[in-house]
Amino acid sequence: MSTNKKNYGLEAPKLPKVLEELPYKDLQSNDFFEMGLFKDVFIDNRKATKVTFDNFRFENVTFSETALQFLELTDVIFDKCDLSNIDLSNATIHRTEFRNCKMLGIDLTEATLRNVVFHNCIGDFANFRYANFKQALFEECSLRSADFYSAVFQKVYLQHCNLDAMQLSAVKLEGLDLSNCDFTVLGVGIEDIKGCTISKEQASVFANLFGLIVKE
Repeated sequence: MSTNKKNYGLEAPKLPKVLEELPYKDLQSNDFFEMGLFKDVFIDNRKATKVTFDNFRFENVTFSETALQFLELTDVIFDKCDLSNIDLSNATIHRTEFRNCKMLGIDLTEATLRNVVFHNCIGDFANFRYANFKQALFEECSLRSADFYSAVFQKVYLQHCNLDAMQLSAVKLEGLDLSNCDFTVLGVGIEDIKGCTISKEQASVFANLFGLIVKE
């Protein structure tokens, strides 16, 4: 990864260098997996709650028509996985990295995320409504039309992301730096942008959002 996570105070997943590849079995509610690897697996049409993965790695895993509500992840890496449209609402995610993943329309409503990294992921139309973030990094991601309505941000970092039409209404943006991200329109309330850092070029976007007229 191109960013040094330590620069942001993030804790990396604490995984052993070698993990045993496990045969996949259909996920059931309250399943617990630890110290293992799922690789080149297709997980289809599964609905389960309170599944736990601890010290686990997913490589080239595709999820389809799957709902894993109240999922618990600790010290987990997803690499080149497809999590599009998966329902992970109310998940608890700690020390987890999503690398080069496709996450179109993923549902993380009311999720709790601590020390989580999204690197080079496609998260367009993702749903993070009411999610609670602390120590999270989005790097080189596409988050077009992603919905963060009323999410809680504490030490959230956005680096070189496409945020066009992202919904940030009712999100307190103080301390958030958007200056190296791309967007032409953003869903944001004027009462929430205090303390947010933007570039000179982005200032005109915000002026247009709030109906201001900028003279040349």
